[in-house]
Amino acid sequence: MSLPENKFTLYVDSQFVSPYAMSVFVTLQEKGLTSVIQPLNLSANENYTAEYTKISRTCRVPTLVHGEFSLSESSAISEYLEEQFPSPQHTAVYPRDIRSRARAREIQAWLRSDFMPIRQERTTAVVFLKPTDKPLSQEAKKSAERLFAASDALLTDGEDNLFGEWCIADTDLALMLNRLVMNGDAVPDKLKTYAQQQWKRISVQLWVKQNRKL
Repeated sequence: MSLPENKFTLYVDSQFVSPYAMSVFVTLQEKGLTSVIQPLNLSANENYTAEYTKISRTCRVPTLVHGEFSLSESSAISEYLEEQFPSPQHTAVYPRDIRSRARAREIQAWLRSDFMPIRQERTTAVVFLKPTDKPLSQEAKKSAERLFAASDALLTDGEDNLFGEWCIADTDLALMLNRLVMNGDAVPDKLKTYAQQQWKRISVQLWVKQNRKL
């Protein structure tokens, strides 16, 4: 079935704090694909309405609707957009080298499945709304140490990106680091600089500047 290229709807959380919604939003921006942003109030369970459950089997955000096709789960959406709208006509959001591309997907899966203490104690509200003065628990500090060690090994000194050129895994990793950086927690200078540089990207700033309420 042929899908119209210019018809996208992206369902996101109404507070614009979901790291996964942000990841897909950045992918769309980088590829130059225009979408209608449809916020859902998750606190009011708008993601469980009969209408939305027909669109998203998982009842989660983000969900992308492209013509008659809908897809949830952020990394699946970004991979779909990469394959549906490949370079050079559209900006690549994954590395061209097959092993680097596999590594980028590994990083995305890792960030989504690990570091629960950080995700619980430094939610993305500290990035997009306001920081917290609650100190990190010992468990979260250990989780941060693992994050720092792995990130340091992934990043070549002097490079702005993970694989020489930007990819969507850079945005995802920077957001995880910025949960700590933007809250004033101790982060190694190399990783802090990397996260701050990634945050300046135009596609990222378009998400950062969304209208939010505390």
